[in-house]
Amino acid sequence: MSIAKSLTNIRASTSALKSSLSLPKRTLATPVNTNLYTPVLPAKIPAALHLKSGQSYYGQNFGSENSKFGETVFSTSITSYTDSMTDPSYLGQILVFTSPMIGNYGVPSNASAPGFPGIPFLESEKIQCTGVVVSDVALKYSHYQAVESLHEWCQRYDVPGITGVDTRAITSLLRDQGTTLGRLAVGDEASKPAPSSEEYWDPSVENLVAKASTKEPYTLNQQGKGPKIALLDFGTKANILRSLVKRGAQVTVFPWNYDFNSVRDQFDGLFLSNGPGDPKQIMETAYKVRKTIDEWDKPIFGICMGHQVLGLAAGLEAYRMTFGNRGHNQPVLALASSGSINAGRVYVTSQNHQYALKLTEDFPEGWAPFFINCNDSSVEGIISTPESGKRVWGVQFHPESAGGPLDTIEMFTDFVNECQFGRSGGSNMIAGEVKIGGSDAKAAAEISASI
Repeated sequence: MSIAKSLTNIRASTSALKSSLSLPKRTLATPVNTNLYTPVLPAKIPAALHLKSGQSYYGQNFGSENSKFGETVFSTSITSYTDSMTDPSYLGQILVFTSPMIGNYGVPSNASAPGFPGIPFLESEKIQCTGVVVSDVALKYSHYQAVESLHEWCQRYDVPGITGVDTRAITSLLRDQGTTLGRLAVGDEASKPAPSSEEYWDPSVENLVAKASTKEPYTLNQQGKGPKIALLDFGTKANILRSLVKRGAQVTVFPWNYDFNSVRDQFDGLFLSNGPGDPKQIMETAYKVRKTIDEWDKPIFGICMGHQVLGLAAGLEAYRMTFGNRGHNQPVLALASSGSINAGRVYVTSQNHQYALKLTEDFPEGWAPFFINCNDSSVEGIISTPESGKRVWGVQFHPESAGGPLDTIEMFTDFVNECQFGRSGGSNMIAGEVKIGGSDAKAAAEISASI
């Protein structure tokens, strides 16, 4: 058979196949019943960002038309602005996005995803940050899950935004001088003089955890076949709950100051969540956790604020960083092997915190550094040593991401398995195999930062 005839037969077969298939018509990424083509545009109202350090930036308002005070911080994340804005760790903060365009894929419905009743689709029930600063806000959006624009969303939750400002200049300033208090002024307020130093509101002096935490205990996945895990809610992200439930755990969420020691024997493990503010504002919880560690032999895992509370309970010191770590690309070096984590490997992580545990040459007895930041040598994790007989882990970063990389997501699997199977041998998350510890940690961080 000639090549020409073979090609003719192939074309004929392809044409017949196409005609036999009933392919759906391609549709728009954003459903036509949304307002993509008739967007609700913000009125052209002036806005200003005033910083306590003396700088002012002028642009145009979107979202709420009410002026707000807060702590001005920046995030280097490129995607997932809806997840960042609903993260309770941003409570009380004016969030500057370094990514040049924000809002281009709109905002989805926050109804629970299938299989996760009682857990919002985003990271909490509402926007948590006080204000938003962007270089260019997208007034039109396109995404198959989008139901409203960033402007409409912020307007609904009384969160003001400012667009048309040089976010690069603001970020450089915050990197040099550190996070600073600010005011997002809107309308007539934008043309008035900047507030005096005494007028700025400092959220760090307040107990933000108490504001972010649940007020009453509740249980998720009551029919789950996995272990029963208690979670102290310091302002937990929804994806932490989803990550536990997805692995079969029954999760009971308690307020931040709940006396867990009075009910601990009903549970197979304890989880300490993320949350906003200064960990020293909740020292009463750190003392209760210390009692739990001393008297209880079941697994404990802390993330972000939970990690800092574990550190305070262990006897470490927490301090305020210059500008914190907020973004989806923070590299951390594992100093110990445990479960899915291998010592000596660098993991890329999602982070959002202003405070950290201080790296000391002599760690408290029974503890060792677990991870260390490759950029700034801050402590990114702690772990109980084999000699301590305890099973406790803490990480400063977010293994569940939302958004960000999933390099360390299997830490949730490790923890749930440890709670369910424990010392019987069904779990491989052994609190040990510490490869680098104590005074070697600083040297390890310096080496990793120089690579």
